[in-house]
Amino acid sequence: MGGEDPSSPQATSRDGAEAQIAADRHAPAYPMRWLFTNLLAVAALMSAGNFARAEILISIDTAAQRMTVSVDGMKRWTWPVSTGQPGYLTPKGTYTAFRMERHYFSKEWDYAPMPHSIFFTKRGHAIHGSHETKQLGTPVSHGCVRLNPANAAKLYRLVESRGMSSATVVVDANAHPRTGR
Repeated sequence: MGGEDPSSPQATSRDGAEAQIAADRHAPAYPMRWLFTNLLAVAALMSAGNFARAEILISIDTAAQRMTVSVDGMKRWTWPVSTGQPGYLTPKGTYTAFRMERHYFSKEWDYAPMPHSIFFTKRGHAIHGSHETKQLGTPVSHGCVRLNPANAAKLYRLVESRGMSSATVVVDANAHPRTGR
């Protein structure tokens, strides 16, 4: 009993066995279960970004002069709007929002204020606030979609928080839409 020679075969095999036991403590007991669990965790983390990004559908019915906003298929808001008057119709179709301006003034229409503008056509059609709230519900715009300024601000914040590419604008879905993406 006393001290064993550290170079003896018994000491080396015992140290090796202890090292193997220590290594085994950190290895998974069921390697396939461990692998599956970790792959599941990675997949969940990768798809978490998809769940965080809500899809926004902005549906505009020009006949009813109404806008319905849905997020991930759930209706959130319905508001009266003013769309294009005869000769200045709001273009029918499906679009993706591509530009946003918190404070914008029309260069085409005497610098008319267009607060909280969400542009959906390259020709300049936008959803925006309008102080002409008594005319909401009637088609009186020059092609844009006018909203109550408070509702325009709500919509703007929603699209801003989720990203423009998540916002789809559909004008008259039941008409034969032209795709404007």
